[in-house]
Amino acid sequence: MSDPTFLPGVPADAVLTALRRAPGREMAAGKFDGPDSSAALAANAFGWFLTRAADLPPLPSVPMGQPEQVELEFEMPFPWRGDRHPWLDAAITTATTLVGIESKRFEPFRPQKSVQFSDGFNGRDWGPGMVPFNAMRAALTSGAEVFQALNAAQLVKHAFALRTQGLKRARGAVLVYLYSEPKVWASGKAVDPARIAVHRKEIGRFAKAVHGADVTFAPVRWSDLVAQWSRHAPVADHAAALLARFGPL
Repeated sequence: MSDPTFLPGVPADAVLTALRRAPGREMAAGKFDGPDSSAALAANAFGWFLTRAADLPPLPSVPMGQPEQVELEFEMPFPWRGDRHPWLDAAITTATTLVGIESKRFEPFRPQKSVQFSDGFNGRDWGPGMVPFNAMRAALTSGAEVFQALNAAQLVKHAFALRTQGLKRARGAVLVYLYSEPKVWASGKAVDPARIAVHRKEIGRFAKAVHGADVTFAPVRWSDLVAQWSRHAPVADHAAALLARFGPL
């Protein structure tokens, strides 16, 4: 019998194994089944490709090549021990590129957490190609850069972790920020349009600040991704199932 938590074709056992090893404990805490769950959206969307990576088209406007492997809840350690290392919602490996995906649904429209970076970042030479991200880290720490809706600190951490793992795999690195612009919460209450506009503006500001770094920052809207899948025959039914389950993205 199929698991109703997951869409048709999603390998439930493999997805559950990935979710249970992640520190967020989405399943144990019951958050995965919540109507606003970003984790459920990402797990269903990309979990379908765990056993059919070749059917995943390159993400729209993302320099990556043809996917060879798709993984969920992917840990990307920093080059030091004794710290909490980033976990990305999904990772895609191609012949040339390691793509890390950070998915957001309703999170940008809730209060943001405070900016914190561990001591492991201090004094570390990441090379000239990571200067834009290091400058952003310093600006976030000092308060020179402030973001209301975008979790810029999380993205900076992901970028450094992706750079580390990309070098280990002899691949370039791309950080995909996959975001939604929902008009309403799952409860039916309207999402503040001003907050959506702020989030969109902050994505652009962040992208401009880190442009040219060794880790390419690539913002992608969920709606654009699903529209692409809808036009790609092997994935069209999966895209329709996503929209039927999660509504407009």
